Amino acid sequence: MVKLDIISDPICPWCYIGKTNLDRALEAHPDHPFTVEWHPFQLNPDMPAEGMDRRDYLETKFGGKENAAAVYGRIDEAAKQAGLSINWEGITRTPNTINAHRLIHWAGIEGAQTFVVASLFKAYFVEGRDIGDPEVLADIAGGCGLDAAMTRQLLQGDADLDDIRARDAHSRKMGVTGVPTFVVASQHAVPGAQPPELWGQVIEDITAQLKAAEQ
Repeated sequence: MVKLDIISDPICPWCYIGKTNLDRALEAHPDHPFTVEWHPFQLNPDMPAEGMDRRDYLETKFGGKENAAAVYGRIDEAAKQAGLSINWEGITRTPNTINAHRLIHWAGIEGAQTFVVASLFKAYFVEGRDIGDPEVLADIAGGCGLDAAMTRQLLQGDADLDDIRARDAHSRKMGVTGVPTFVVASQHAVPGAQPPELWGQVIEDITAQLKAAEQ
């Protein structure tokens, strides 16, 4: 098997699009060699713990309403090309994602990481839920087969906070400036939401290399 590390943030629309494109390629190649692991990267590490109004956030980040609309128009077009219908009107707050990353980390221990990541994307981009809210995160955990009560209890404390921040800092130190970033076999970085066709070619190339190495 070949390790595919994915550096991502669950409020990043390009990460949602990138995962969807990758999923299509994996489904088309059921014998793919990848073992997937998700890693934390906060787009907004200085976001207040309670998050902030999404409209205020976008207009501040992109320098006004018109610029924000232009940027998200391009994102929406890319999402539609990936077969996604994002409920922009339903997203009223931009959350701090540190606790969502803690949940993803704990899900990895239970072998449910990708399931939880998919559920976080759906909760935020489709259902308009605040994934910075511990109660929402506990509910998502329960829906993915994790212990909701234990998740709620862990979120009340500082478990793994320092680890998540250190891993985020490590990615930045290694040169990651945006997400999604995919790292193949701990060697080759593939930035951005790449199309399924590219991933299909990568899978076929790696599969061929592995078969040649066996001969």
